[in-house]
Amino acid sequence: MAFGLEAINWSAPWLDPWRDAGEGLALQVEAGLTVAQALNAPGMAPVRFIPQSELPAGSAYEQHIYDTGCVPTRDGLHDFFNGLCWMQFPQAKKKLNLLQAQQIAQTGIQPVRGPARDALTVFDENAALLMAPDALWDALAAKDWQTLFGPLRPMWAHATLVLFGHALLEKLVYPRKPITAHVFRARAATNSIADMDAWLAATLSAPMLAAKPFAHLPVLGVPGWWPENESADFYADASVFRAPRSAAG
Repeated sequence: MAFGLEAINWSAPWLDPWRDAGEGLALQVEAGLTVAQALNAPGMAPVRFIPQSELPAGSAYEQHIYDTGCVPTRDGLHDFFNGLCWMQFPQAKKKLNLLQAQQIAQTGIQPVRGPARDALTVFDENAALLMAPDALWDALAAKDWQTLFGPLRPMWAHATLVLFGHALLEKLVYPRKPITAHVFRARAATNSIADMDAWLAATLSAPMLAAKPFAHLPVLGVPGWWPENESADFYADASVFRAPRSAAG
């Protein structure tokens, strides 16, 4: 039983940075390992993956990771991609976990997360990192879709977009036009994953994330990521490529 991992299309362009680490592990799960067993095998993460059943009743998931270095892991796409993220972005994931534990220490476990803890969760689940020229970022932040994917379309060849959020990666196993990432502008030394990881770990803070420094991007609109976006009509869908609030009025 492959727990849904057999549905992953490893040739999808957004999985380019994840393929080397992930494809072989997915095959191990398809061959009979649990997701936790497969993730532990290469020893590439700074944590150990344990069955979800080992999370003590009443314990907060993030706090347990911080206290024990063990990540409760279910068999399925969501936790598989979370484990891959721990391998690819070990420093950033440790920093996020530290910030989450600090928020829990300050506020306790509340029925509704505060703005900082909510933003940390959004980043962890749904973030994408974009290294891009100013003009491209400015058009994205302004939701100026016609400029972003029209005159500036060639500029995407000089940009790097790396998906970070494991829920985002899970959703894209079954690609749909409305799937939208919370995009965070990366200013790493290079576009290597290791440099992005080090830069992100040094940059992330609860107050910064609580200020919602995100731009929203329907990811199948990225040039080269989806055949249908070769047509300008793809971007005319206002239910997906939404106007800014002031313009929508």
